[in-house]
Amino acid sequence: MTHYDLAIIGSGSGNTLISPEWDDRTVVLVEGGTFGGTCLNVGCIPTKMYVYPAELASAPTASARLGVDLSFEGVRWADIRDRIFTRIDAISGGGRTYRADELQNVTLIEEYVRLTGEKSFETASGETVTADQLVIATGSRAILPDIPGISLPQVHTSDTVMRLDELPKRLLIIGGGYVAAEFAHVFSSFGTEVTVAVRSGGMLRHLDDTVSEAFTQQAQQQWDLRLLTDVTSLAATADGSVTARLNGPDGVVELEADVVLVAVGRTPNTDTLGAAEVGLDLHDDGRLVVDDYQRVLRNGEPVDGLWSLGDVSSDYQLKHVANHEAKIVAHNLLHPGSLRASDHRFVPAAVFSHPQVASVGMTEEEALTHADATGTTIVTAVQHYGSTAYGWAMEDTTGFAKIIADQSTGRILGAHVLGHEASMIIQPVIQAMSFGLDAKTMARGQYWIHPALTEVIENALLSLKTE
Repeated sequence: MTHYDLAIIGSGSGNTLISPEWDDRTVVLVEGGTFGGTCLNVGCIPTKMYVYPAELASAPTASARLGVDLSFEGVRWADIRDRIFTRIDAISGGGRTYRADELQNVTLIEEYVRLTGEKSFETASGETVTADQLVIATGSRAILPDIPGISLPQVHTSDTVMRLDELPKRLLIIGGGYVAAEFAHVFSSFGTEVTVAVRSGGMLRHLDDTVSEAFTQQAQQQWDLRLLTDVTSLAATADGSVTARLNGPDGVVELEADVVLVAVGRTPNTDTLGAAEVGLDLHDDGRLVVDDYQRVLRNGEPVDGLWSLGDVSSDYQLKHVANHEAKIVAHNLLHPGSLRASDHRFVPAAVFSHPQVASVGMTEEEALTHADATGTTIVTAVQHYGSTAYGWAMEDTTGFAKIIADQSTGRILGAHVLGHEASMIIQPVIQAMSFGLDAKTMARGQYWIHPALTEVIENALLSLKTE
């Protein structure tokens, strides 16, 4: 049995907890998978490194209406892939080397582990480890649905699809969330024939209805989008492709694909950790239950010295949320007498597809429910990109910003943007919500650069019928 001052399970955002304040104490970092976690290796960073060349590849379509004639001659898939992962793998390897070899007080265990108590675990090789304080930051993993043929080598998740040897000619994507939307954009821009099978009646259904409906309409123009469709089986063919059986509005049909991408969601890694077996509280979806200070609960009470952060306990599944929670845990580990709480009030998110989508705060549906419960009234405003001078320059006919506010106070309750660089256009609203600026003050209390596209936010704020 080996005892440490601090044990961290997971090398994503959990890795950032090892600060100089721990130099005179013993720390063990556990990583059974690839060092650096999901975001670095198989998530937000490499996917966005694919999205950028996808934007370049799709430029000819966008530029034609502006009188600029461009042509798309194809992509060098191996060059794109290798540019991305040469960099990613070096960062991962460098981080691993630093923790494993260069810090005398840090031990790196490269095995999967299972909890044996509130602050103890056993490695796959049988070593027992205990700690004064333990942080669970094991993240989540892609869900594989129970479909016959799901284990075929042609079937991938976001973990593996970015490292394909060749660009597929035909890709079937199962799912309609942000992972499906981003990869549909990437592969279709590169020239792949993309089919997206979605069980529900639209894509990005977790977002505001106005955004989901608009995105779905644009998706139908770009990809072979099959709504209200289940994939019931997958079978290998003699030529190495896959035959998928799809059950949708037109009955059962067969579809040929070279690669299948499963993007139906992620599940927290609490089952592989044995969290339930040691009595830790879990949400219905398997996430660890934590309090505002990121302390893990057992029987409704925080366990002293047991913390969690990131996807294993958060329902946001966002790297910037995991990083925020890591900063909170880092403080609380060292200052138990002055705990800080995580701030999840205004968590923004973006989908880097085509078009981009960004959101923060309540959807209109959530705001209406809130208004009913509090006896207040909400107002909304939708401002189209095409109503601004920069929108004219782009000849944009689809982008918009939607803002939701409390009518009596002007407090901004939510914002949703669909269109060019939505992830940046929304940032002023995130700032306003975070610092308590009402819609009128935000709109009139500062200069807005003309004719920048951010005027779409200014005009949406001015259009709100607040008191």
